[in-house]
Amino acid sequence: MTAPDFEKAGGLVPVIVQDVATQEVLMLAYMNRDAWEKTVETGKATYWSRSRKQLWVKGETSGNVQQVREIRIDCDSDAVLLLVDQQGAACHKGYRTCFFSRLAEGRIDIIGERLFDPEVVYKK
Repeated sequence: MTAPDFEKAGGLVPVIVQDVATQEVLMLAYMNRDAWEKTVETGKATYWSRSRKQLWVKGETSGNVQQVREIRIDCDSDAVLLLVDQQGAACHKGYRTCFFSRLAEGRIDIIGERLFDPEVVYKK
């Protein structure tokens, strides 16, 4: 498999993550070359945290892992689509998907159900 063009993308490529069974969009994250290689090697979704400046394996803290079933690279080689088996919630705020808010009639409505309490899971 050919890797994304990390140089062209400034070192980080955006990664769209979808549930392989439902096609629901779960989240958007970023990968650098190390995250890409670890994901390909292990089959576990691994990303680059822009805030912490380090690699993170999805679910290593919460238990809500993403087992990669298919990897696609876009036509310009600067974005990735992961199709995953999602265990539990994908969102760090406890929702199945990060896209749990909808703009409707000028207001934001919560349309998702929270699956876990982040205050409990991510104790500081």
